[in-house]
Amino acid sequence: MIQLANRVTQVTPSLTLAITAKAKEMKAQGVDICSFSSGEPDFDTPQYIKDAAVSALDQGKTKYGAVAGEPGLREAIARKLNNDSQLNYSPNNVIVTNGGKHSLFNLMLALIEPGDEVIIPAPYWLSYPEMVKLAQGNPIIVDTTAETDYKITPEQLRQAITSKTKLFVLNSPSNPTGTVYNPAEIKALAEVIVEHNLWVVSDEIYEKILYDGVVHISIGSLGEEILKRTIISNGFAKSYSMTGWRIGYLAGPEPLIKAVSTIQSHSTSNVCTFAQYGAIAALESPKSPPCLQTMRDAFSQRRQVILEKIRAIPQLSCPTPMGSFYVFVDISKTGLNSLEFCDQLLEKQQVAAIPGKAFGADHCIRLSYATDLASIEKGMDRIERFVQETKVNQL
Repeated sequence: MIQLANRVTQVTPSLTLAITAKAKEMKAQGVDICSFSSGEPDFDTPQYIKDAAVSALDQGKTKYGAVAGEPGLREAIARKLNNDSQLNYSPNNVIVTNGGKHSLFNLMLALIEPGDEVIIPAPYWLSYPEMVKLAQGNPIIVDTTAETDYKITPEQLRQAITSKTKLFVLNSPSNPTGTVYNPAEIKALAEVIVEHNLWVVSDEIYEKILYDGVVHISIGSLGEEILKRTIISNGFAKSYSMTGWRIGYLAGPEPLIKAVSTIQSHSTSNVCTFAQYGAIAALESPKSPPCLQTMRDAFSQRRQVILEKIRAIPQLSCPTPMGSFYVFVDISKTGLNSLEFCDQLLEKQQVAAIPGKAFGADHCIRLSYATDLASIEKGMDRIERFVQETKVNQL
């Protein structure tokens, strides 16, 4: 028998990938599946980005590149952070990674030592705690509720801090809830972070997918003291529909970026060279290209439809998401936990959803509306039938 490293036994396999794989297998067998599981836009990558990558291929951009990223891309990212987020960063403050997930994993390895505590508000993106565990740190989960739109309060953050606390994870807009912190809330959290001299990593992968005039605020933009303690994780997957390109980045103090570059030099080395030229094109196009607005408009319309459908089912409820493309639905009135709900929903009504247990909230499920309106309407009708049948069976 193989004796695996103990760190592997501490990590839970991804439930989102497991549900998606099962749904794809059923679909391959000819089953009509309505999937709300996908965490990626259903739009193609914009043509101008693809053209830039093709041009780079034609120019022979197929060799090893700099570990920290193509200089042109690091410069473009630094400009973007300065112009869009008011963050005073230079290219030396940026490293290009193999997706946003990789940027966070590298960060945990570079920053977290055995026994360090990392505060993570729940519901959370499912990989945060697992990355902390792999770095031999301790994830400290702070539960939030729908009554506060699943936002951690300054008081909750302050109460969770101990002498071992090193890092706070902030995700706005949020996966899985769609929560967006307003400027006053961000400022209040920043004050606690500075007061206790913590690090904060701000996961901003959904920053461009916002609704109803809501504005994204990057926590490091609030002053020099919080900027010194801020690390930005971001990427191109969601805003530019580039999920398969695997291009993300980490931005922060130069010594940290150098440490992350050292780690990356012994793991993945550089990110795919010609793909980085597509990312350069994404950032250097005119601000808010029409294709990005088209995506946001479609998501906004779908959000309205799915919310109306959910609110027509008495046993279900959820806050209104102000960003990303998810609704986080409370299913507690059905009497099922999230795993039971999602397993039975897939088997009985052929609808794929993600159990809230994966995100630290077993009384909820996550539905993605990154799919077409017809699928949303058909899938929600099936969910309504499933909930009604569940109610009948419980009588």
